[in-house]
Amino acid sequence: MKRDFYLMRHGQTLFNVRRKIQGWCDSPLTEDGIQQAKTVAGFFDEINLTHLYSSTAERSCDTAEIVTRNRMSYKRLKGLKEINFGVFEGESEDLHPDFETRATHYVQFGGESRLQMRERVVNTCIDIMEQPEHSCVLAVAHAGVCKQFLANWQDITEEVSKGFPNCCIFHYEYENRVFKLKQVHRLV
Repeated sequence: MKRDFYLMRHGQTLFNVRRKIQGWCDSPLTEDGIQQAKTVAGFFDEINLTHLYSSTAERSCDTAEIVTRNRMSYKRLKGLKEINFGVFEGESEDLHPDFETRATHYVQFGGESRLQMRERVVNTCIDIMEQPEHSCVLAVAHAGVCKQFLANWQDITEEVSKGFPNCCIFHYEYENRVFKLKQVHRLV
């Protein structure tokens, strides 16, 4: 049976504005981030969500609460966390190496590789969708999570060129342990 899965990036944070690396560390939503989530709430008003999940990061939890207007309980999952950047957490984004080097760069500094994060996220999302009565699910997570999850199922070049803004929503169809991208909603 085909089911709907929505994977969403959190609203804008203080570290987004200050260009700080935030993976496992956290920073609060800005006023713009709160407004972004409120705007997206209208989208979810029209969808009959059966279950809600969030990364354990406060920025994701706050976004989940806002976009569902606090009408749903939710479960926090460590498997939905952003990549761990190790000692680079909270530092300037200028310290990121080039994109290709980043694939495994942070492991040597106590972080994780993109592949490690991708496997963690994919397994978590499959576990979510294999639960009974999970016919329409929203999971609020992070930009890296959204990119790596999509990369597991298809080439991401076209979508990356369009950007992954805050509160971007990826709508997937789930069946037989496979996710197929239906649409990307960039509402803010």
